[in-house]
Amino acid sequence: MYFYFQIIFVLKKYINRFFGAFRKFGYQISGLKIGKNTFLPKVDMVWPHQVTIGFDCKLENDISFKYDGINSPGPSIIIGNNVFIGKNVEFNIRSKIEIGSFSLIASGVKFIDHDHGFEINKFIKFQNSTNSPIKIGEDVLIGANSIILSGVTVGNGAIIGAGAVLKNNVGVNEIWAGVPAKLIAYRN
Repeated sequence: MYFYFQIIFVLKKYINRFFGAFRKFGYQISGLKIGKNTFLPKVDMVWPHQVTIGFDCKLENDISFKYDGINSPGPSIIIGNNVFIGKNVEFNIRSKIEIGSFSLIASGVKFIDHDHGFEINKFIKFQNSTNSPIKIGEDVLIGANSIILSGVTVGNGAIIGAGAVLKNNVGVNEIWAGVPAKLIAYRN
C-alpha cells in the first residue's frame, strides 16, 4: 500500500511539471517574463505582460496576479530572483509592486496598492481611487494572511508578522506585527 502511494505521488509531481511547462509557454507567448528554473503552477493572471518573475523562484498554487487596469505597457508586478510565494497570495495592483530577491511571502498574503475615495454625499463606488506603488526589499519575510497596503516600502531584511495589516513604511531589519502593524523589535 505504501509503495502504491509513492508511485501516485511521483506521477502527480511529473504530470504537474509537464502541464506546468505548457502553462509557462502559453503565458510567455502572452508577454509574461519568467526566469530559468521557475515553475509556474496554476495561477490567475489578467494581463500576463504586466508580470515579471525572476529565476529560481518557488510559486505555490492559486496565486492571483491581478493588474486592475486597462491594457497598458508593463511590467507592473516585478518579482526578483529566488523568491518564495505561498498559496493563495493576491497581487491586486493598479500602480506597481516590486518584490526583492530572496524574499519569502507566506500563504494568503494580499498586496493592494490602491484605495477608494470616501467623500461624504457621493457614492463610494463612483469616487476616484488613489494609487501608490508598493516596494518590498530583499531578504524580507511576510507572514501568512498579512495585508500590505498602498504606498508601503519594506526595507531589506524586515519581518512582517502573520496577520499584520501594514500601512506604514518598514525600515531595514525591523520586525512589525499587529493590526495595524507596529514596530515590535529589530533583527540582531
